[in-house]
Amino acid sequence: MTEAPLLNMQWGDWLHLFGHFLSLSLLSIGGAISTAPEMHRYLVGQQNWLTDAQFNASIAIAQAAPGPNVLFIALMGWHIGVNAGSAALGLLGVLIAMIGILLPSTTLTFLATRWAHRNRELRAVRAFKQGMAPIVIALLIATGWIMASANKNPATDWPLWLLTAAAALLIWKTRIHLLWLLGAGAALGWFGLA
Repeated sequence: MTEAPLLNMQWGDWLHLFGHFLSLSLLSIGGAISTAPEMHRYLVGQQNWLTDAQFNASIAIAQAAPGPNVLFIALMGWHIGVNAGSAALGLLGVLIAMIGILLPSTTLTFLATRWAHRNRELRAVRAFKQGMAPIVIALLIATGWIMASANKNPATDWPLWLLTAAAALLIWKTRIHLLWLLGAGAALGWFGLA
């Protein structure tokens, strides 16, 4: 595991972090997880505020924990703050990241949902709903690609890709509940098979 960098965060850096999450909030169609590739590019690749391990652990822990999956944003903010030097800055990172990701999308969703509900019979509203489905699916595939390629060794990762394709096919072609597949994946991981 790569050592976490010790950051020298200035107020301008915190403002940039807030602004980045504000802009990602408006792109998070399908949930905040759909913007994970852009978060990775910015937080790990460009700013070096997080390591790959911290980024992946933030998502994995939030997905495994009960509750909303947007909590991975809080964990990323926490890691950035702790990398900057203290638990107090970790709490500041949580606050900045969560307000940044929640405020614009929550406000826009509230207003747009009220309008769409009042105008649900309009052709444009129906077309918008149908047009958004492929975009959400593509964003989720991109997120899966980023997370699955963290090991950067496709020659040894082929069983994971095969398992992913099989799970996607099962979900698409059958009525099996997703939780059964998650449980099967957890059992395979427990026994070291996945």
